[in-house]
Amino acid sequence: MFTGGSMDGAAPFSEAAVTRLAEERLDHRFKGLPPDAEGLTVGALAAERRPLFTGGFTTPVLTLSSAALDHNLALMERWSAERGLVFAPHAKTSMAPRLFTRQLAHGAWGLTAATPAQVRVHRAFGVRRILLANEVVDAAALRMLAAELDADPEFRLLTYVDSVRGVELMDTALRAAGATRPLDVLVELGVDGGRTGARTETECAAVADAVAATDTLRLAGVAGYEGEIPEADPDRVRAWLRRLTALAVEFDGAGRFAGVPEIVVSAGGSSWFDAVADVLGELPPLSAPVRKVLRAGAYVTHDDGFYRRKTPFNRHPDQGGLLPALRLWAQVVSRPEPGRAYLDAGKRDAPYDIDLPEPQVVRSARDGSVRSAEGMRVVALADQHTFVELAEGAELEVGDWVGLGLSHPCTAFDKWRLIPLVEEDGTVTDYVRTFF
Repeated sequence: MFTGGSMDGAAPFSEAAVTRLAEERLDHRFKGLPPDAEGLTVGALAAERRPLFTGGFTTPVLTLSSAALDHNLALMERWSAERGLVFAPHAKTSMAPRLFTRQLAHGAWGLTAATPAQVRVHRAFGVRRILLANEVVDAAALRMLAAELDADPEFRLLTYVDSVRGVELMDTALRAAGATRPLDVLVELGVDGGRTGARTETECAAVADAVAATDTLRLAGVAGYEGEIPEADPDRVRAWLRRLTALAVEFDGAGRFAGVPEIVVSAGGSSWFDAVADVLGELPPLSAPVRKVLRAGAYVTHDDGFYRRKTPFNRHPDQGGLLPALRLWAQVVSRPEPGRAYLDAGKRDAPYDIDLPEPQVVRSARDGSVRSAEGMRVVALADQHTFVELAEGAELEVGDWVGLGLSHPCTAFDKWRLIPLVEEDGTVTDYVRTFF
């Protein structure tokens, strides 16, 4: 049995559940796939190893580069291990169990979720270590979490608390659910003008006191997210991270972590994981082993926009670099006026919350030749069309395929339910199912 990213000898996910994904039958739910594949299983279509451009795929179609995925997974596995961090990548990026398994195989300690609904997906595929990076106050969700913990003694769940009222609601719901295992919680430190999290150390201490007064919750560490610090720069981020580590030291000195097997300190989105590694590396020894958990998630596919600009590897090029793995292919369907072309992809297909797609390559409909998309710029998206502005001399005609680079993978994945995994020569070798 595959045991990559092992959990003390136990498989970190359900191999059978992941294998069953190949048994799903193809139908109208999955856009971009060959119409003549109707009724085939995902596994049967993958076994055909169809070529992307001549194998019957319809545009628009989102693809994943197998080579770029392999590169990114290996790079972050090595980078985290060299810095003494354990990796619990934020799986909300893809919500794709086939990618979960590859992340776990590449050394991930567990996965991060943003919502109880995402936890349900992770648990359906047997993930046994989950960091739920949110405070959960919904009674129905807490009943579900309690049931999962009670049903599987090897399941480890950590979640956030950032208010006394939140602790009260969690305690009430867990007691009503008859929970038999305490829920491990991390006090979340925030910042004024940022996102969630208690704003001051005094408030954090009050939350920790509220946790200690319950039998249903156990304080297991501290956490937060530096990515929403207003006007973030290296100095502001490191100053906040030092507040987080100082909070862990203060809590430990006060005996707040008595009885826990390890103390968890967690931070780290995809823009500042270098600062997280530096500051968490400054933590002194505490009364129990310290688990330093990095949660960056967008690394798995990287992108051609926001994270290309924000990645810490821009500051440290000697440490490597991530590769964009997502590409959206669309066809030119109209050239009604000079200097303008329209593609058959739009807001339903491409992320547009941060940047518009970026034309990168063109595949000729006449002879299959591929050239750079020079002189082409996306200026707008409609629901089902991309508006491309063409510089003088730019060549593009109806029927040509245009390969678009995308910005922000989190809002690309959620528009697609089954994504072809493509080799460098265009052969489709597998399909990645998402669950949003």
